[in-house]
Amino acid sequence: MSQAQPASAVIAISSHVARGSVGNRAMVFALERLGFETWSVPTILLPRHRGYGAVEAIVPDDGAFARLLDALVDGGRAAAVAGIVTGYFATAGEARAAAALVASAKAARPDALYLCDPVIGDSEKLYVPDDLASAVRDTLLPLADIATPNAFECAWLAGATDPRSATDPDYAALARALPPPAILVTSAPAMMRGHIANLLVTEREAILFEHPKVETHAKGTGDLLAALLLARRLKGQSIAKATETALASLFEVIAKTAKAGGDELMLPAFQDALVSPLASIVARRLGPRQIGRGGVR
Repeated sequence: MSQAQPASAVIAISSHVARGSVGNRAMVFALERLGFETWSVPTILLPRHRGYGAVEAIVPDDGAFARLLDALVDGGRAAAVAGIVTGYFATAGEARAAAALVASAKAARPDALYLCDPVIGDSEKLYVPDDLASAVRDTLLPLADIATPNAFECAWLAGATDPRSATDPDYAALARALPPPAILVTSAPAMMRGHIANLLVTEREAILFEHPKVETHAKGTGDLLAALLLARRLKGQSIAKATETALASLFEVIAKTAKAGGDELMLPAFQDALVSPLASIVARRLGPRQIGRGGVR
């Protein structure tokens, strides 16, 4: 008897922490809360986020990791995969294995969506080895339908000569130089004082989304945003509406976590915000004169 397969499975590939709400802990919670059967693949095992201090990590062997991915979709299971989201990788070999998985899933199901969250650098520098960053750029990014780089990652992935020294880069132009048809540049320059901005760039338009900045030490916001954005696209929302909804959920969780004094995203406590966010996000469609040298004007 053949085994029934889920109609809308999502594969989440990223880091796993035993304690906290980062990496796959955040992504899987959000995806399952929004109704998706989720297959979770850890790229590295940690007791907690490294932001709290150095900890010993367990990294799977590249060969074993590749075999795990192969086994995940063997027996025709790739046809059940509606979406894939990738985040942090520990090695270049893992990134290449994930690229092979994405290619297999898309061959079996052409409408499958792949979201790539690069997770290779921040604060004007790479924090992964060069070969890993290059593997993300060269093997994963060309397969992605959506990518969610932060501002530094966007510049590096687009081949800016030296993104560390670039001043006022044109993020819309940099984003359009990347292969995915939709790019959400997180931590883009905001137009309003005291706000955080995210710039959605497609071939036809650029939309700046802003919400008030919230002071918090909680990590995992990028992981949560990636999962929420993919989930909303899989539920049929346009890329613009999916971005707005995902950001509303993210902002609400961050704000409530900060108000409660949490040092980790309090996803179980505020899970209703993932499903039906009440927060408002300011969205501006930008014209060519607003997206010139200097980024968003």
